[in-house]
Amino acid sequence: MRQRQHRTFARLLGSLVLVAAAGLTSTGASAAPAPSAPRPLGQIVPAPASVSAGGAAYTIGSATRIRVAAGSPEAQRIGDYLAAVLRPSTGYALPVTSAAGADGIRLLLGAGDKGLGDEGYRLTSGSGAVTITANKPAGLFHGVQTLRQLLPAAVEKKTKQSGPWQIAGGTITDSPRYAYRGAMIDVSRHFFGVDQVKRYIDQIALYKINKLHLHLSDDQGWRIAVDSWPKLASYGGQTQVGGGKGGYYTKADYRAILDYASSRYLEVIPEIDTPGHTNASLASYAELNCNGVAPPLYTGTHVGFSSLCVAKDVTYKFLDDVVREVAALTPGPYIHIGGDEAQSTSHADYVAFMAKVQPIVQKYGKTVMAWHEIAGAKPVPGAVAQYWGTLGNEADVAAAAKAGTKLVMSPANHTYLDMKYDAKSPLGTNWAGYVDVDTSYAWDPDTFVQGVPAQAVLGVEAPIWSETLSNSSQIEYMAFPRLPGIAEIGWSPASTHDWASYKVRLAQQGPRFAALGMNYYRSPVVPWV
Repeated sequence: MRQRQHRTFARLLGSLVLVAAAGLTSTGASAAPAPSAPRPLGQIVPAPASVSAGGAAYTIGSATRIRVAAGSPEAQRIGDYLAAVLRPSTGYALPVTSAAGADGIRLLLGAGDKGLGDEGYRLTSGSGAVTITANKPAGLFHGVQTLRQLLPAAVEKKTKQSGPWQIAGGTITDSPRYAYRGAMIDVSRHFFGVDQVKRYIDQIALYKINKLHLHLSDDQGWRIAVDSWPKLASYGGQTQVGGGKGGYYTKADYRAILDYASSRYLEVIPEIDTPGHTNASLASYAELNCNGVAPPLYTGTHVGFSSLCVAKDVTYKFLDDVVREVAALTPGPYIHIGGDEAQSTSHADYVAFMAKVQPIVQKYGKTVMAWHEIAGAKPVPGAVAQYWGTLGNEADVAAAAKAGTKLVMSPANHTYLDMKYDAKSPLGTNWAGYVDVDTSYAWDPDTFVQGVPAQAVLGVEAPIWSETLSNSSQIEYMAFPRLPGIAEIGWSPASTHDWASYKVRLAQQGPRFAALGMNYYRSPVVPWV
């Protein structure tokens, strides 16, 4: 629990496209497209960077093939992924082939457009084909998510549905605003198994999220096997908030999550929270405590009471072993070392601790990531600070950013998905206030923290803490529909940021949530279709 008291797509053009194609009234209210009409190109989430609508629609039919770039296993894999989405609902065979052709659904690599970068794509639809081109496989995958949203929501169902399956005519040219667009899931307060994490990966990938931050350790549980310190998982992972059975990931489990995330073009960022939020490790090994006495396992929700022993050499042997093993498993560049709410660590000890731990991360070839309190120590060159405050007036964060530290923006009063929507919310907490969908969308990463240069902002992340959440249905209820808005802030040009148009596009995601079997919150501020 975080308890602190504390690129061109003109908006007018986008609105006109929606008005003309989707039947918006002058007040911004909407009517869903007629069942036989294709969804207008601009009515997706995140909003695309550029839309040029016009021409005949493409209709998926029994003769449609999915044509992929020859000689590319990743394009083949993306084609197979798309076919697996479309086959059950359409009832069509949709063979995936590397044979050249000008018809069907074409997934092509080698766009040769520097403006698309590594994650951008171009989607062109006409009567004979719908073609997605990208420089890199990640862009092709993101283009496939756009294609999914352009089709009727029923395409997501696992049984045969009525068509027609049409993609409106025109061209989308799209690439992300920020390189980092993340979602975090806290598997420490309550443990979530591999299949539950995979389900969340699929849900966030639809909205072009590209980072999955796993909060793997906290006071209530240690969730990853470490061979050199086996009791961390076997003892420290056996419980959770409320005293229920906990759990942990074996190395094979963790690799399964990594592989699945990679197949959805997400990097996994493992977090081992230090020097506070460490009761599970302190309970597992008495020698990590300054007094040599292991505390009992903890199943409550208070924070700030635990700390590794900064003065002991064994602390750094422990962290070296943990980082070494986790880094060896993790292909992504980041190891997150926590650093938040270290209320039982003096400032001097905190500074000394970070001075010793950051080089350990670097020693194993990884980039240091930590919560923004690291700005009060001395971030090493290249370190990334994750901002989770609510006020935006933290001078040390601004100073660190000006000195070269990159920031991932997660202001708790906008992006923390475990905050209650309102006073009636049955789940979540409200220490950062009530955060309905409009509030979650109403901020700009470049300007939230005073004095931070825009070029220091690496991207955004939406964390979900699990003190009150114990199953996938509860995670979904709190994440959706807020997460798509944070994904849009991370992906779409700032010029598209407009609640009046966004809430219309978000409303049309409701049937898709339902078709996917997701338990989402029907916020009254959204004009649901």
